[in-house]
Amino acid sequence: MRKSILAVIAIATIQFVTAQTPEERGLQIAKAAEEADLGFKSSSVELKMILKNKNGQTSERTMTTRTLELTEDGDKSLIAFNSPKDVKGTATLTFTHKVGSDDQWLYLPSIKRVKRISSNNKSGPFVGSEFAYEDLSSQEVEKYTYKFLEEKGNLLIVEQDPVDPKSGYTRRVVTYNQDKGYRIEKVEFYDRKNALLKTLTYSDYKLYKDKFWRAGTFNMVNHQSNKETLLKFSDYNFGIDLSDEDFSQVALQRAGN
Repeated sequence: MRKSILAVIAIATIQFVTAQTPEERGLQIAKAAEEADLGFKSSSVELKMILKNKNGQTSERTMTTRTLELTEDGDKSLIAFNSPKDVKGTATLTFTHKVGSDDQWLYLPSIKRVKRISSNNKSGPFVGSEFAYEDLSSQEVEKYTYKFLEEKGNLLIVEQDPVDPKSGYTRRVVTYNQDKGYRIEKVEFYDRKNALLKTLTYSDYKLYKDKFWRAGTFNMVNHQSNKETLLKFSDYNFGIDLSDEDFSQVALQRAGN
């Protein structure tokens, strides 16, 4: 009797998966990834950014990122550059929204002013890197429509089409690892002409607090310019004492000084 019940459950599960449309399964995977990462509340991390030009020459920057998790809307984040001198004090504040364009501000110490980043410029490069300003936003399910493409062992490949018409991308192709908390392994970005623009690879993952997977390395390769940006993460801290006041324009200016 026990075997027959398990068999019925297995068959029902298979039928449910096969009955799903590609759009439904893609959305289900994105929701599973979001659910797996809920509850970190706040975090800080140190980063080293390595810029590589098409000739292979490199330059380095260091920065600190703080993030505040919000469930009613998208997360808030603040990035402040610590070195070298020409970018030290530059800071970016991002309010991700589940619906509508994100709010972003840039503090430039050279003019001691906060500039609002227009939603029309969100596809522009973030401080000379291969990351765009829109890449700084948290991964909110509502920001895309979905289509499941392929399953390769423990990897699930999903196409994501941005809802925002001002996005610099027509689509992203995202690879999730379903055996590791639906963490993202790779993202391919396609430009407004639907040509492959960039590939972001995640590696050196570690599990924090027995739940939260965080990559130690991001590698963004621009296939059209042959430039590359490497991000190295260290000293992750979770559940630190942060509030909305730490993500204001006043806090943005303070981070840059």
